[in-house]
Amino acid sequence: MRSAEQRNGIITSKRNARDKALGFAGPYLVNDHDAYTEATASEIVQRIAKEEWTSSQVLEAYIARSAMAQAEANCLTEVLYEDARERAKELDAEFATTKTLRGPLHGVPFSVKDNYQIEGYDATTGLTAWANNPGKKDACLVAQLRAAGAIIFVKTNVPQTMFAFECSNPLWGRTTNPWNNKYTCGGSSGGEGALLAMDGSAIGVGSDVGGSLRIPASYCGIYSFKPTAERISSVGTPGIRPGFEAVRSSHGPLARSVQDCELFCKTIFGQKDSSHQNIPMPYQAVEFPSKLRFGYYLSDGMIETSPVCKRAVLETVSALRKQGHECIEFTSPLNRTAMEVFVALASSDGYKKMLSHLDSDPMEDSLFLVTLGPRLPSFVRKLACWIAKTFLGDSFFSQLFSLAREKSVTEFTDLTDQRDKTIAAWYEQVWDKHGFDGIIAPVQSLPVIPHGGSAYLSPLAAATIIYNIVDSPVGTIPVTRVNPDTDQLSTDFVPGVSGQSKVLESRMYLGKNPIYDPKAMEGIPVGVQLVGKKWEDEKVLAMMHVVDEALGPRGFGPGSWKQREKDSDS
Repeated sequence: MRSAEQRNGIITSKRNARDKALGFAGPYLVNDHDAYTEATASEIVQRIAKEEWTSSQVLEAYIARSAMAQAEANCLTEVLYEDARERAKELDAEFATTKTLRGPLHGVPFSVKDNYQIEGYDATTGLTAWANNPGKKDACLVAQLRAAGAIIFVKTNVPQTMFAFECSNPLWGRTTNPWNNKYTCGGSSGGEGALLAMDGSAIGVGSDVGGSLRIPASYCGIYSFKPTAERISSVGTPGIRPGFEAVRSSHGPLARSVQDCELFCKTIFGQKDSSHQNIPMPYQAVEFPSKLRFGYYLSDGMIETSPVCKRAVLETVSALRKQGHECIEFTSPLNRTAMEVFVALASSDGYKKMLSHLDSDPMEDSLFLVTLGPRLPSFVRKLACWIAKTFLGDSFFSQLFSLAREKSVTEFTDLTDQRDKTIAAWYEQVWDKHGFDGIIAPVQSLPVIPHGGSAYLSPLAAATIIYNIVDSPVGTIPVTRVNPDTDQLSTDFVPGVSGQSKVLESRMYLGKNPIYDPKAMEGIPVGVQLVGKKWEDEKVLAMMHVVDEALGPRGFGPGSWKQREKDSDS
């Protein structure tokens, strides 16, 4: 174990190296650079193909913009500006000679989540113990992107261990929400969310094992797509818990448009890695009737959804109905079961493997509640569960806490069996019973949380975790923003109604300083989840177009952060 002095030396060294690399960014020139940073990835490729732009011109704009975003939100880790410039020159020279694009991502500046290995650069995931160990080979997905013409130019910040939905670690520090720095950008792909919201990258890549693509997208007002887990390779992404496959991680894009999510999937789907770990199903265009059947719900039955997150779902439903689509409200029957299975499986080793990587790093507050159960003696944990249920009237909180403990091999296999039965029941009780094409759901009960909020609100991830358990492809679409005039909590609200969590709802909505504060949160983006059946990834992407077009212009996409800043100044 390293000493505190050694740890602090590593932190200083890594941050100084990042700052030195950032010094190679030129100034952001509004008149010259806006055209590039306010273009989608799809548009960038088209303009380069028409010889209107060069890869180098586009890259310089995003380098300058990413440096601005770093100063604003602290979202970057490794900075690859000089290598990216060489790559852009190479692409420009090749295109000048051949007039042929390298691939469908030719010249597009890409950011990647810090856990992806890149040759010559660290993949620390915020751990000082993993610093100064540069990758010897690109992650499979990184190599695939480069082969398609992408230019990888920065890596982005994550929470410590990537097991939280905010974004802070001792090595790189805290990433803030670009719309309000008092709140988090989400996690674990939080640095990606913040960078893209400020047009600091054309498109980014992240991973998701409990909401890590979807929560940052909603908090930051961008788009994301979580594919079926095995559609995209995970080879070359060092895991905090290697060998844990009870809940598989998904890898996919964070972007500023549906078109860019689709471009990413068209490019990557069907490619296999050298270890044959993913299923190489090529992208297949889908056709569906002009009238679609959507299911929707406003609450997962565990935690009361805030007024603004309900409004985001209802506005989406209203827009779809105006276009002639059928939208049917239903009760989501297995969210609580899925959350219980997730907590039980995730804590099966008492989080020993995950926490072992901290070495001498202090544990972040975001891991407090999620890892507390296994760290307590059995009788103390049982007493806490009894108090929560008997005196606080919260059976949900009590049950989750009781499940967060180390398991035997027999218990683990029984839980894996329960996971499989939950998946089968979900298809029977939802997809087969109702015949939905897709489901519209809240991304979370709250629109955003303050820094450190996941220390005591980690169960809010239940809203996204259900779709990791059943392995559904899910798109995230920005819908609206918090408005204190329309999004106040009802004055007759009572926490813990109908078996929901009294402990969590009291902290979220009541007391002198409730977490949900529409005035303080004013302007924060709010998105929805668009869910499909496993393997129907292309259908979900197509339905994302339908939803996005039905909602119409609403202040999201490239240039929206800059426009919001102008509006605030005026």
